[in-house]
Amino acid sequence: MFPQQLNDSRAFDIAQAMLDGFNKHYRLFREAGRTAKRRFEQADWHGQQRAQRERIEFYDRRVEENAERLQVEFNASGLPMDVWQQIKLHYIGLLINHHQPECAETFFNSVTTKILHRNYFHNEFIFVRPAVSTEYIENDEPAATPTYRAYYPTRDTLRDAVLRMITNFQLEREFEDLGRDVDMVLAAVFKALGDFRPRANFQIQVLSSLFFRNKGAYAVGKIVNGFNELPFALPILHTERGQLIIDTALFGEDDLLLLFSFARAYFMVDMEVPSAYVQFLRSLMPRKPRAEIYNAIGLQKHGKNLFYRDLLNHQRHSSDKFRIAPGIKGMVMLVFDLPSFPFVFKVIKDFYPPQKDTTREQIMRKYLLVKQHDRVGRMADTLEFSNVAFPRSRFEDELIEELKTFCPSLLEISDRDGDGQEEVIINHVYIERRMIPLNIFLKDATPQQMEHAVVEYGNAIKDLVAANIFPGDMLWKNFGVTRHGKVVFYDYDEIEYITDCNFRRVPEPRNEEEELSGEVWYSVGKHDVFPETFGPFLLGNSQVRDIFMKHHADLLDAAFWQSHKERIAAGHVHDVFPYDPERRFSAQRRGVSGRQAAHF
Repeated sequence: MFPQQLNDSRAFDIAQAMLDGFNKHYRLFREAGRTAKRRFEQADWHGQQRAQRERIEFYDRRVEENAERLQVEFNASGLPMDVWQQIKLHYIGLLINHHQPECAETFFNSVTTKILHRNYFHNEFIFVRPAVSTEYIENDEPAATPTYRAYYPTRDTLRDAVLRMITNFQLEREFEDLGRDVDMVLAAVFKALGDFRPRANFQIQVLSSLFFRNKGAYAVGKIVNGFNELPFALPILHTERGQLIIDTALFGEDDLLLLFSFARAYFMVDMEVPSAYVQFLRSLMPRKPRAEIYNAIGLQKHGKNLFYRDLLNHQRHSSDKFRIAPGIKGMVMLVFDLPSFPFVFKVIKDFYPPQKDTTREQIMRKYLLVKQHDRVGRMADTLEFSNVAFPRSRFEDELIEELKTFCPSLLEISDRDGDGQEEVIINHVYIERRMIPLNIFLKDATPQQMEHAVVEYGNAIKDLVAANIFPGDMLWKNFGVTRHGKVVFYDYDEIEYITDCNFRRVPEPRNEEEELSGEVWYSVGKHDVFPETFGPFLLGNSQVRDIFMKHHADLLDAAFWQSHKERIAAGHVHDVFPYDPERRFSAQRRGVSGRQAAHF
């Protein structure tokens, strides 16, 4: 029950201190989005990568800082529970006119759960459910930038409207030939729209801030024509000479789903009202959960909060049981899932076979590396949770026995509330989007599906190489196939930076004894990798081998890996496109200029 009156002066002061902590966090978060534009203009790619990595750490630092302040100034952990209930009520009042109330609620949860025992993790003390609506929030200050800009062209003025849309982003670097690129965009628009007749409400809506990631900036919006809406994104890149180009035009939900994929790094974007951006983006990608959109725009802590609410809601409306996940069991992770829920749950085991020379701490560092790194569309994002409680009745007995056997230090089964309903509490778990394991996919694949998957597998490894990642264990079972047919890596306990590896050829045997030896007769250092030895582990299937050797034989050559290592070490940042490179305007650009604009 909530308190009948707000009669403790400490409660308001603590609520204000917590909101001050969040406001500091969001101010720094927005500053990172604003400076991303400057780094893009300056082609500071290493700075962009560093800023993306550092921004992920902002939130936890502010939470730790705020929890410490509350403890020092208010002895927060010693306060009676009715004061904590008053704190929450005051906090709700402070959020009435706030522009980021949903994220501020999540910050409140993060700080509070560091102070209170988990017995208080329910809606009287934290925001299990949201308390403040995020509908129709806008910054009404006269000089404020709107969430999106709307342009109302006729067919004859459409070109001018697109030109104005791009120039309104005020990028402080010249385009190579903006008129030419706009003509290419318009040609792509008319192709996508087919028989195009502008209706009375014909308009272009584009989010006011560019989306920055790696070496690209993206204008994101939609074309509205009558009852039809066409989502679009325009990637803006640098040429080798340092001028800007519009690289291609992406249209439709599927293109944007790949752009905002869970396997890519978070965007940097300056947003005053994040919920308005999410609402706009959901109109472009209605199948994408709000949690994943918040993740994609860099607000991954609130995305994690929304995901947990979705999980709780799904459990209330389903009856199937958590089970050991299908597929080959891992040596390091115990993986389970709920058949009706499209995610897998991964728990680090307490012990590993001798060939796995690692520790829990090292594995956690690998997962953190992936969280902070450029995932280039080839490494699945993970949500990391502590002290997650599940109903015992929803677990298969076989899974409970596996957890007791392999993860006893992380498992607690208790009747916390004394009502006879046991809970399974897992102290640490990673959660990832479920995919079809590649080894399982290949078993039932048609010849065409097999060829696509094997080519995609090699492309995935090459994209990881470009991002300075050596996957380590490259077995098919450690890769998954998404619903879009993309191959994504998801087993991180052996990943290393390419620049930390030593790629070697297998030495020639010096005598017959070495040549016939079944053992490794040459010296192998800790970071030595012998690509030519990958074949026997990966290419036992003759059909798979033929496809692989046709498209990716270079992956078995140490020279391929070493050359990429040297380029990365020299400071080169590779281009990895979140769309098929064949869709780039490059070929058309050679024959078209803005002075030769087509008439539409």
